[in-house]
Amino acid sequence: MSDIKIVEYNTEYRSIWDSFVDNSNNGTMFHKQDFLDYHTPGRFNFYHLLFFINNKLIAVLPGGLKDDGRTFWSPTGASYGSIVTNDISFELSLEIVDAFMEFCRAKGIVDAYLIPPPLIYSINYSQHIEYAMLYRKFDFELHYISHAIDLKIGDDFLQHFDKTARKAIHKIQRDNLITIKPSQDYETFNQILLTNKAKHNAKPTHSLEDMLKLQKLMPDNLILNMVYYGEIPIGGSWLFLANKKVVLCFYNMLLYEYEHLKPVYLINYETVRWAIENGYEWVDIGVSQDTKADDPMTPSLNLIYFKERFNARGILRSTYHYKFN
Repeated sequence: MSDIKIVEYNTEYRSIWDSFVDNSNNGTMFHKQDFLDYHTPGRFNFYHLLFFINNKLIAVLPGGLKDDGRTFWSPTGASYGSIVTNDISFELSLEIVDAFMEFCRAKGIVDAYLIPPPLIYSINYSQHIEYAMLYRKFDFELHYISHAIDLKIGDDFLQHFDKTARKAIHKIQRDNLITIKPSQDYETFNQILLTNKAKHNAKPTHSLEDMLKLQKLMPDNLILNMVYYGEIPIGGSWLFLANKKVVLCFYNMLLYEYEHLKPVYLINYETVRWAIENGYEWVDIGVSQDTKADDPMTPSLNLIYFKERFNARGILRSTYHYKFN
């Protein structure tokens, strides 16, 4: 019997929760209560868990309940979830997974779904928790393919972009028709976002109100860059400084009437340049799925080909699932 005690989250744990995530091996801004607070109260049935041994916090697990409490999802209302720990041994990882499974059975939870951040988000690479889940016979619900740019190439990163990308960026720099700079103009960015998504018969994940709330809650984790043609805003990028290692491009958007100016090339160039200058190791440029396909795992080959122009490579984003009998 494990000595691990699982406690259901309440606001008295807020400070130690976020501090633990900040100093963990695999936590991200998506695991923090500061992030989850942007949701309107009552929108989700949050059910966050803390794991203690002898009153010492050893893990946290943000999540929520669905299906009248029978299904546990982590994340709920975020991009990444699953169990956050320090750089711990496999034995302790297995004990944490076993304690979680025992807890779920005791609470009558029938299904559990956990989506950890990809391996690149770990400060020290470790998949002890993931292997512990697989050893205990979790299965995979879905795999998505994300693409990320490895920044170990350093200041000569442009030489690792393909010929087309280099040519486009050199032309942008030479012509000086479009510029990119930090902004707080979320209203204009939101209009570009809505226009862009409408072209694909889609809606953005975040409303303008959501973006403004997040900017207020986590100002040190968010950067909005806008692209201008003269004085006209024609595109933008909303960056999440997810943790100490990874910059996540949550939205890269443009107005398609200005597509010929190739603003996304400038966005990706500037994002990589800034990330290297500020000591990050990866730029995550997001999932690359064909959202119109019946199979949610279907890759968007054109999108992947475009991302590979910037020396991006595929990173798995997997959903772990356990069905309790």
